Amino acid sequence: MSIVALFCGLRRGELLALRWKNIDLREALEQTKAHGIRVKQPKTKAGKRDITLPDIVIEALREHRRSQLELRMRLGIGRPTDEDLVFPNPGGGPQSPSAFTVEWAEVAASIGMPVGLHALRHTHASMLIAAGLDVVSVSKRLGHASPNVTLRVYAHLFRTRDDKAADAINTALANLGPRR
Repeated sequence: MSIVALFCGLRRGELLALRWKNIDLREALEQTKAHGIRVKQPKTKAGKRDITLPDIVIEALREHRRSQLELRMRLGIGRPTDEDLVFPNPGGGPQSPSAFTVEWAEVAASIGMPVGLHALRHTHASMLIAAGLDVVSVSKRLGHASPNVTLRVYAHLFRTRDDKAADAINTALANLGPRR
């Protein structure tokens, strides 16, 4: 689960609502006093997005699916369906987001990695920015309603390099044809 969280930048609710049929993130899981644990639509239109999965995530999900299948076969409950959650509770239902956060913190601390689950989302965004992705692409991948949201949180990571501006002008002028 941590590989998916780190390399896809998902919110906790998106991660816990992920079903095998829709790794396209059309739903999120939330827990409220009024409604308990339920699957809901993302808060904004930008929350409905397609995320291209890196190879490491595809391999991790394939291995996770194999492990789930083996466990289900040992328990005699058959193959998982496309409707099944990718990361269910032991009974196959949705995990409590708050309980999952506590469990995550305990596991992370036990392996010497005291990093909150949401920090994986920030790490993902930081990696994309460090790789030179533009703010609009980062914003879309994170499901932010606007690039302004991304800039409010990550503006300090978008380092401006003036040499890129000069290179862009040089390229534009070279494409105009011979100089006179």
